[in-house]
Amino acid sequence: MKTVPWISSVFLSVTLVTVAFGAEKQKPYPHYWMSIATTSQSIPGMTAEASGIAAMFGGKNLFGPRKTLQLQLESPRKPTGDPKADHELPKTQNAAITLPLLTPTEEKTEYVPSEERRETPEQYEKPKARMLVYWGCGETVGKGQPKVIDTATMTPVDFAKAFAGRATTRQTPPAPRQGWTYGEWPNKDDRTEIPPESSLLGNNIVKSNYTPALSFTVDKKRDFMAPVEFSPLQKSASGALKLEWKQVPTAIGYFASAIGHNQESEETIFWSSSEVAETGFALQDYLTPGDVTRFIKDKVILDPSKTSCTIPPIFTEKQAGMMQFIAYGEELNLTYPPKPKDPKKRWDIEWSAKLRVKSTAMMPLVAGDEEKTSRKAKPARKAKTAPETREDASAGKDESGSGSDSPTNEIGNRLRGLFGF
Repeated sequence: MKTVPWISSVFLSVTLVTVAFGAEKQKPYPHYWMSIATTSQSIPGMTAEASGIAAMFGGKNLFGPRKTLQLQLESPRKPTGDPKADHELPKTQNAAITLPLLTPTEEKTEYVPSEERRETPEQYEKPKARMLVYWGCGETVGKGQPKVIDTATMTPVDFAKAFAGRATTRQTPPAPRQGWTYGEWPNKDDRTEIPPESSLLGNNIVKSNYTPALSFTVDKKRDFMAPVEFSPLQKSASGALKLEWKQVPTAIGYFASAIGHNQESEETIFWSSSEVAETGFALQDYLTPGDVTRFIKDKVILDPSKTSCTIPPIFTEKQAGMMQFIAYGEELNLTYPPKPKDPKKRWDIEWSAKLRVKSTAMMPLVAGDEEKTSRKAKPARKAKTAPETREDASAGKDESGSGSDSPTNEIGNRLRGLFGF
């Protein structure tokens, strides 16, 4: 049987291409992720001590800015002996900090025979919820708002579609998986608080017995971001709230969203700073710089030059809201060794590293009473009388030293009402 010439040529070409691509196939290599965050919970114009909230948490101030890290390392290599990995942070004025990455152990669950399990299926009841979605910065509610999402009139599929926001680039950080070694920090053995003055600037080193040594330099754009700082909320005559913040130097975009609940109508209220309809649940997290740029063009994320946004009059004392705010930071994506400039040269990656950065804040949407603020700032003159006694001077003041009708105490009372304590 004769072989058709063109068939032989095609077969030979396919074989050569297959061999070439097979030779260039990249072997699995270690991946390291650093998730770098600055977080704060604030009450404009009031400290945690003044509100008495700190005492409820053992005197610890949970409202000031905090620096947090999440370190995740995975490798296709198996160590000799127990896995061990450490991240050495750059040396500062204080002693050097080493963070141990622990490999979690699998906890075995006790097997329960089928006859002892509950065989009766649970009764499913369709959840009842009515949600009002608002968006945009401005003194008034925009046209076509609110968007109503009601489980009573929608199927579960329609409800999920209406509730879902914009899709973001999927990010898959290292995690435990079969055949790979994994380490993480913080972990059950070490949850060291990152000191407020800490910085990642400089050379960072990761050493382990299941990866080669990882060494990389962190610059200012990938260091801990500055905390989000708000000015006191200003309430207009219409009930709109002017939100102002100090510009975060390394931010590449901002996004704000808020949620509240109307106890009388049992409606949940959502709002976002987007110029177009957007619930924003997928946006209150790390985003790739590409997503941030795309969403700024789509008028969903605020440009980094913005420092204010007026929330329409949708949150009242009866339906006070809690706001989430995020400043997005840059990313750093490294591979070692770097990709060769010569495309014909083979590239064998030994490891990769990703650094992602954000700064977030939470704040109740409550403002002080402007009339009381003015009255407190300019007290009426008193006729000269005998000096006050210590008891007289302390009368009408709470334990924090503020008057019972002071703006600070007013905000504290509303906050307690919002959280139900």
